[in-house]
Amino acid sequence: MPDDRLDAWRGRIDAALAQALALPDTPPRLREAMRHAVLLGGKRMRPLLTLATGALFDAPEPPLLASGVAVELIHAYSLVHDDLPSMDDDALRRGQPTVHVAFDEATAVLAGDALQALAFDVLADARIAPDAGLALVRTLAQAAGASGMCGGQALDLDATGRSTDVDLDALERLHALKTGALIRAAVRMGAFCGNADAASLASLDDFAQALGLAFQVRDDILDVEGDTAQLGKTAGKDAAQDKATFPALIGLAASKDRLDALRARMHAVLDGFDPSRSDPLRRLASYAVSRTH
Repeated sequence: MPDDRLDAWRGRIDAALAQALALPDTPPRLREAMRHAVLLGGKRMRPLLTLATGALFDAPEPPLLASGVAVELIHAYSLVHDDLPSMDDDALRRGQPTVHVAFDEATAVLAGDALQALAFDVLADARIAPDAGLALVRTLAQAAGASGMCGGQALDLDATGRSTDVDLDALERLHALKTGALIRAAVRMGAFCGNADAASLASLDDFAQALGLAFQVRDDILDVEGDTAQLGKTAGKDAAQDKATFPALIGLAASKDRLDALRARMHAVLDGFDPSRSDPLRRLASYAVSRTH
């Protein structure tokens, strides 16, 4: 996704994440586990979505950056916990040992808990009007909680080992929560920072819903077609664990067709916005459906 604005935003996001994770008063082992979870790589897709959405409305950068960092910290915490032996039990993430492997399981649990708390601490410092700040906090909390990401993870765990019992509607709902909720929050938070109107919010919700599903369909395809070195995580685990995935349910060819349809839907939504302002979002959407890791 080459773009000067995206590259510049990524640099500022990484710097802000490093600053948030300096944590001088934190026990060293816990601090290093948190930094391991966040700073050793990552696409930064969610904070980039926040900044790219804010650019549609000339939103000021400080609250956008705080929002993007908060979303990324929630995402990182979810990966730490998702990799635990009691969940997906994975030893590799972003080409590095997962936190419970690099440190230990108890430290990984605490690191995830601390990253979640830090996300809201960062968001509390966003320089934005109180009503808008409350909307940011509520949006992120709902996306991360039982009606969002955690709820989706619970559905995923329930479906593991019995993929044939899951139909397409149930699979889409699972991923709308597990993956899509946080992506939608990232987009909405950028829009809130720019005081977007109701019609724009509705259009961007449609975009984010398609993007969240596309991101997961692409993940499912990569788990089939990719290799561990390319992906930076263990390939083929979905099939090995009998997980509900799009290729398992509708086949690889139909999954790719679905991805093309979602790509078209996202670009159709963005056609309703100024092309120069929406270009970063368009590039992120294209990246989501064509990425190789």
